[in-house]
Amino acid sequence: MAGRKFKRLGKGRKRHGRKILKYFLIVCEGQKTEPHYFKGLKRQLSKGVLRQIEIDIRGIGANTQSLVKKALEIKSEIEFDTTRPIDQVWVVFDRDSFKKQQFNQAVAFCEQKSPLINAAWSNEAFELWYLLHFDDHRSALSRNQYQKKLELCFRNAGLSKFRYAKNHANMFELLDQYGSRSDAIKRCKAFYKDYSDKKNYADQNPCTQVHLLVEDLLKYKSL
Repeated sequence: MAGRKFKRLGKGRKRHGRKILKYFLIVCEGQKTEPHYFKGLKRQLSKGVLRQIEIDIRGIGANTQSLVKKALEIKSEIEFDTTRPIDQVWVVFDRDSFKKQQFNQAVAFCEQKSPLINAAWSNEAFELWYLLHFDDHRSALSRNQYQKKLELCFRNAGLSKFRYAKNHANMFELLDQYGSRSDAIKRCKAFYKDYSDKKNYADQNPCTQVHLLVEDLLKYKSL
């Protein structure tokens, strides 16, 4: 992106003669799973929308606090190269096997940063978001258990030979076809209500905030 120049035009910016309403930077812990999903979501947006909304998706293989720091570095690099601000920075990461303190500190760092860094975190794994498209899941699972559960959900929904792989490039489309994103969002909001007065994020299992980023991006679908 080096060398691109942006000029202000009211509340938007122009890039190569077109008005950019908002610039999203999404930095993911995983190098394939999460980026594939959000690239699938991006494919759902019309060309007209993508002429107005910039969505930069990175999978960098870092975790918790190191991911947040890397996201800030990328943000600074883009803003230096393009002379325009990033409107929203999102980090996407899981609890996995990291220590409670590491996970809690990463979420707290995002919340305390100014401007805010948005955290689409999951406890324990990003696959919880997938599972919620099929099932109101309320018990803690390990990452390995998610795979078997997802395969069962897809097969029950009609995809009889489905085998889950973390690097599946079209999971967004498959979830759209066989699951319910609106149900997944409702279930995520129920988690949020259950845990709204608690700050020990590492103990909020199962829970995910991925829906916040999904809703934020898809609201531009009607542009």
